[in-house]
Amino acid sequence: MGAQWKAKHKDLAANAKGRLFGKLAKDIMIAARHGADPAANARLRLVMEQARKVSMPKDTLDRAIKKGAGLTGEAVNFEHVIYEGFAPHRVPVMVECLTDNVNRAASDMRVLFRKGQLGTSGSVSWDFDHVGIIEAEAAVNGSDAEAAAIEAGAQDVEPADEEGVYVFLTDPADLDLVSRALPTQGYTVLSAKLGYRPRNPVLPDSLSADALQEVEAFLAAMDENEDVQNVFAGLAG
Repeated sequence: MGAQWKAKHKDLAANAKGRLFGKLAKDIMIAARHGADPAANARLRLVMEQARKVSMPKDTLDRAIKKGAGLTGEAVNFEHVIYEGFAPHRVPVMVECLTDNVNRAASDMRVLFRKGQLGTSGSVSWDFDHVGIIEAEAAVNGSDAEAAAIEAGAQDVEPADEEGVYVFLTDPADLDLVSRALPTQGYTVLSAKLGYRPRNPVLPDSLSADALQEVEAFLAAMDENEDVQNVFAGLAG
């Protein structure tokens, strides 16, 4: 699974959208530290595109850019922290946090990992590759995604999921380049970010229905935490 873990059934309730906007606002603020002009800031441009695709309100988007760029006089003190460990049934997981309170985040992680196992630095990351992850849709059904990946400079592409979304994988340094090239190959980019791809994912079929439900519940609880930005699980599919 190239992209970060996501709930299979999207909850479009107001609180779920609020959490999504909150995560995106953090990404925007962090990216805007390197400048408020998306034309000169590739990372900001990518996050802004993602925010627009999920209909983030323009005033929320603009406020996050200005705050991150230091144009409002407000301090942005988020720290990037990665936690490693296992979900129930030894499914490896990498959790990315952006937090303004490291002690709170650490305490929350200890609680959330009680149903799994919190690891030390390097205990799980060796089993993941750090890559650029681009989710994109083909403008025309039946498009040759492998050919598009080669032309755009991607390292690999995963088959489309049930919603027709392909995951293109890139070298981290090529994320912006490939995301710009894919539209010329007939693909609409839905999101583009750096993340982690499991080298030896656990097959869902190897788990019982109850076990898989426990893993999904663990990942959902992790994703709902206010400090968690992304959850990458070593679970295939």
